[in-house]
Amino acid sequence: MTGLRRDDFSFPFRISGSSRQARTEDYPVHVDQLLRQLLLTDPGERVALPEFGCGLRRLVFAPQSEALEATVRLQVTQAVQRWLSDQVRLTDVTVRAGADPESGLTEGELLISVSYVLLDTLGARRLDVKVA
Repeated sequence: MTGLRRDDFSFPFRISGSSRQARTEDYPVHVDQLLRQLLLTDPGERVALPEFGCGLRRLVFAPQSEALEATVRLQVTQAVQRWLSDQVRLTDVTVRAGADPESGLTEGELLISVSYVLLDTLGARRLDVKVA
């Protein structure tokens, strides 16, 4: 690992049973948790950061179409660039919507795959988030 950060607080925040201190996660896992938190938070949900979030849950009931997939890609890209650009460089966002036996999706579900590079380590990673 080339970066200075080796681990960070886990999300959601919790206390370790063995040390009775704040539980930490390896830095790549921590960034995955930050990204998942960003994707699953609706704007307005956080009082102190009302613009934080991506609003994906609002799109679950939108008609399944290429336009929906393009909208999701755009929202994810903009949110990651705004809130996590100091942590990651986004390389790809793919979206699957609706009933898809290959991915195990049912009608009304979205599967978002976010590929990125950790800026601290230059390690490539991918996070899959299912929104229902």
